[in-house]
Amino acid sequence: MKTKIIVSACLLGENCKYNGGNNKNEEVIALGERFELVPVCPECFGGLPVPRVPSEIRQGMVFSKNGEDLTEQFKTGAEHTLYIAKECNAPAALLKERSPSCGFGKIYDGSFSGKLCDGNGITAQLLFENEIAVFGESSIKKLISLYS
Repeated sequence: MKTKIIVSACLLGENCKYNGGNNKNEEVIALGERFELVPVCPECFGGLPVPRVPSEIRQGMVFSKNGEDLTEQFKTGAEHTLYIAKECNAPAALLKERSPSCGFGKIYDGSFSGKLCDGNGITAQLLFENEIAVFGESSIKKLISLYS
């Protein structure tokens, strides 16, 4: 039986990205040979539409580019994702880097200028706090070495 891994749905080619597109990554898709991939989109789980206005974290809260506070929707999506991870006993998550939901280690700084800062997305932080290992798409080799 394959180990289940939570994966950002946009990395698997789902058109759930804020602009209506995806971040399809063939390396991520290929992980399906080793793991059972469980797609998630915390922003959709939180009730946000596709497409939607881009969002970034500023002072611990999530704001859309037009100034709307979306913190509660992001928290709801994070809680839903954690529930799924626990239900399927996923030890790890492979999430979209720099995202206000899924980024881990580096996220956009809240200025909508493309600048990065140290920090975690809302979902990534909640998973990490609940002892689910979080990886970005540039850390696939590390994930494979730890869980294959």
